[in-house]
Amino acid sequence: MSSSRIARRMADLKARGRKALIPYIVAGDPTPEVTVPAMHAMVEAGADVLELGIPFSDPFADGPVNQRGAERAIASGMTLPGVLKAVAEFRQTDTETPVVLMGYLNPVMAMGEAHFCQEAKASGVDGLLLVDVPPEEEGGLVASAKSLGLDMIYLAAPTTTDARMSLIGKATSGYLYYVSLKGVTGSSKLNTVEVAAKVDAMRAHVSAPICVGFGIRTPDDAARIGAAADGIIVGTVLVSQMESLANRPADVPAALKALLQPMRDAMDQATVADV
Repeated sequence: MSSSRIARRMADLKARGRKALIPYIVAGDPTPEVTVPAMHAMVEAGADVLELGIPFSDPFADGPVNQRGAERAIASGMTLPGVLKAVAEFRQTDTETPVVLMGYLNPVMAMGEAHFCQEAKASGVDGLLLVDVPPEEEGGLVASAKSLGLDMIYLAAPTTTDARMSLIGKATSGYLYYVSLKGVTGSSKLNTVEVAAKVDAMRAHVSAPICVGFGIRTPDDAARIGAAADGIIVGTVLVSQMESLANRPADVPAALKALLQPMRDAMDQATVADV
């Protein structure tokens, strides 16, 4: 059993009958200076794991809202070394909350896969979720990550076959990210009954915690999906809020906290109701 910070957090949540709240923001959006305060604000709101997006010029799996978040971050001067610096700064006062870097392979390759993994580990990163690195790609990046104890988190979708789900289930560590909708981030029409049924079916192939993302916007969404899964991942609604405050970055941390706190409360109330 992995003893990573993510695994420990997930095990602790399960022992306490709670579900993971995992918010996603793009590092450097709308300015690099707001990233660390935003991270702390999300933890204060009850976030259990943080997903930080690595800004990339062609985030093809992301919808327009998250794409614009990446564009703002790049325009503000955020780089991959800058993302790692932000994590290191966050770690100066928070050594417990797991941090996952989410993004695409290109910036990692530009830094050098082994060097990136070493720097990520040194800065306090716990896991990697690279959208365009499927579990079949057991190359230098994955070998370096595993040797350093970094969790490799993989994606599954509604169209994933049982055979492939078994492969992903064996490869993923920390948790599995279940993309609840066909399409890009920010898609609509979340069917919680379908999601719950799919999560139940996935458990035959996946021993890691299953966390659900895409389409979760409201406290009610959070409560219903949280009841079916081990955790929820919330991104587009947060990045949209950051977009609305792009000219007032100092207001971002409080705004994120105000969005996440009701989700946390709704998830906890739903868990209590189920007991």
